[in-house]
Amino acid sequence: MNYEVIDSHCHLDFPKFNRDRHETIERARSSGVVAMINSGIDYRTNAESLELAKKYEFIHATLGLSPQMVPDANEEKLKQILAQIERNVDRAVGIGEAGLDFYYCTTNAGRKRQEDIFRKVIDIADRYNKTLVIHGRDGEDLALEMTTDLDRVVFHCYGGSLETMKNIVDAGHYVSVPTLVCFSEQHKAIAKNLSLEHMLIETDSPYLSPRKGRNEPAFVLDSVPIIAGLKGMDENDVAMATVQNTRRAFGL
Repeated sequence: MNYEVIDSHCHLDFPKFNRDRHETIERARSSGVVAMINSGIDYRTNAESLELAKKYEFIHATLGLSPQMVPDANEEKLKQILAQIERNVDRAVGIGEAGLDFYYCTTNAGRKRQEDIFRKVIDIADRYNKTLVIHGRDGEDLALEMTTDLDRVVFHCYGGSLETMKNIVDAGHYVSVPTLVCFSEQHKAIAKNLSLEHMLIETDSPYLSPRKGRNEPAFVLDSVPIIAGLKGMDENDVAMATVQNTRRAFGL
């Protein structure tokens, strides 16, 4: 394995990396991870993502507002995060992760609130012409419907239906395959059926590890041979295509 890859979605600012953050980043670099996109989910993680991007030239920040925090957050807090995103938009390669999480949120009122806030995030991405990174768990169809006017959209850690995925690709958007593809049948089917021109790869670390324990950006390499095998392709081609797609998707 001597190809280069990009981890298109990770959370290196999370507490799970507090004791060895720099070592983790160095490990990824020496494994062949040429760039990492660190995604914010709220006020604190947005600020920390910007700090990481400032400290390491190969780490890029996206500024987000996770749907998981929306149902319980007060208006003031949500306004602060939206203002923070807008204020720092020039320092970010994308907006997100943001979107809909109907897996955890089952009440109509909570889902409606997620939709309302997501609209505001979409508006920022639209006005500043930034790539939007979508968290769309069990709400992929609606998230696609809501973002039809945007040019650059990434469905991060996609786990929806193959039919919706086809519609996402037909709309010209990108779909990111997580390291779950190493052991999840659903994600194997997604990777197999997803056109290489629209594929990104990610760890979503510290979550979804293909090994025991904590996930980290270096492990994004684990998914390349799996995807290559599913598609009957050369590993280098998968790695190269996903790097080019990520650069294109985020204007790197």
